[in-house]
Amino acid sequence: MPRKNGILLLAVLGGMFLAMLDQTIVGTALPRITAELDGTDLYTWVVTAYLLTSTITVPLYGRLSDVHGRKPLLLIGVVVFLVGSILCGAAQSMGQLIAFRGLQGLGAGALLPLSLALVVDLFPPERSGRVQGALGGVMALSYVAGPFLGGLFTDHASWRWAFYVNVPIGVALLVIIWLRLPHRPGTGRGARPDYLGIAIFAAAISALLLGLTEKGLDDHTWASAPVLGPIAAAFVLLAVFVGVERRAEQPIVPLELFANRTYTLVNVASFSTAFSLFAGVVFLPRYFQEAHGLSATSSGLHIYPLMLAMVVGSGLTGALISRTGRYKPWLLVAPVFLIAGTLLCANLAVDTATPALVVWMALIGLGMGPMLSGLTVAIQGSVPPRHTGTASANLTFFRQIGGSVALALAGTAYSSVVVREAPLHGLPSAHAAATATVIPWLGVAGAVIALLALALMPEGGLRRSSTAPDLAAAQVRPEPV
Repeated sequence: MPRKNGILLLAVLGGMFLAMLDQTIVGTALPRITAELDGTDLYTWVVTAYLLTSTITVPLYGRLSDVHGRKPLLLIGVVVFLVGSILCGAAQSMGQLIAFRGLQGLGAGALLPLSLALVVDLFPPERSGRVQGALGGVMALSYVAGPFLGGLFTDHASWRWAFYVNVPIGVALLVIIWLRLPHRPGTGRGARPDYLGIAIFAAAISALLLGLTEKGLDDHTWASAPVLGPIAAAFVLLAVFVGVERRAEQPIVPLELFANRTYTLVNVASFSTAFSLFAGVVFLPRYFQEAHGLSATSSGLHIYPLMLAMVVGSGLTGALISRTGRYKPWLLVAPVFLIAGTLLCANLAVDTATPALVVWMALIGLGMGPMLSGLTVAIQGSVPPRHTGTASANLTFFRQIGGSVALALAGTAYSSVVVREAPLHGLPSAHAAATATVIPWLGVAGAVIALLALALMPEGGLRRSSTAPDLAAAQVRPEPV
């Protein structure tokens, strides 16, 4: 691998780590933030503002990078993200913090999908599986490192460093992209941007995430106006969006891609396996905090078996894909591990033996890791090179929407079990019982859907190149679209 590409790989890994880290790092700092800024009533909006803007912009950055090239979109994303991070750290009220988190999310939407797309641009096909495995490992690390670092900064420095920590990494990333990443023009030919499609899409996804966020609150049912209204509006707007995209000269979401069976089934798998992912990384730390009384920082350390197994699973899958040139066999194994690990968590109790829980978490991680790397290789290999950014972005988009749906479904189930069990067995046992209910239901359902989708996926593989190209002469073999 040329030295230039090695440095760029570090930048890609850094960009992905920043984007994923900020999805989770704030959670453990929120109690201190809301106490200091006197904003308990706006607690969830610190997370929701970032989730809204980052989710909406993921497909937009992906499509625009295909049309106009990766470098300018990535530079814009990093700059906006850094400005948002600095302003978040300096916020003096909850209103300011929420607004600046939204700004931060506008930049973060570029980092993850463009990092995934750059792998195809920078590395030959026979190396892409291994590199995607490394990216999946970084993704896994960020899910666990975020809560731990958030707690560490809050306990030993200030919650503001949960935002300021992005600055030195982001500046280094900006310098490398500016100096080392060549500008490769996209496929744009002067067509007018799809402004109407962008506006309708943003409104639809905002309404959907608002409804799901409200559902996650304990006092709202699916039929309540704050939940049902936004979700119904989202479906209406999405129907309008499809009609607009069919007529757009440069659609922000090319609908013809969904005629590709691999593309569609991989997105289904990405959406559904988010159920298993969020079940583990959200509710296992809650189990350690509520059932065992551990701090947020300590609970993050206790799920390291899950994170390490995700890193191993992702890296191993990437290596196997690169060695064999095939991805379907290795992807089919992953949901089996997910089913086994999440199903065993039905036995979770306050006194569950640590060795048993370590094995259960490792199984979940070994199942989730391949989904973070292998699905990316599969979806990028299923589309023509001109759609690589769009495909990578939509994979991320469906994973984030799947996570939001999973948390909305799990919130009600978790709370109802706690309410039912607490008077009978006490709060620690009630939280253990709630975790033992939510993780198997979410995890098994998501893994089964993913297994079915992957089983229906056509066989596909990497196209071998005789020489290692510099900066993306070779691509994975696309299916016809």
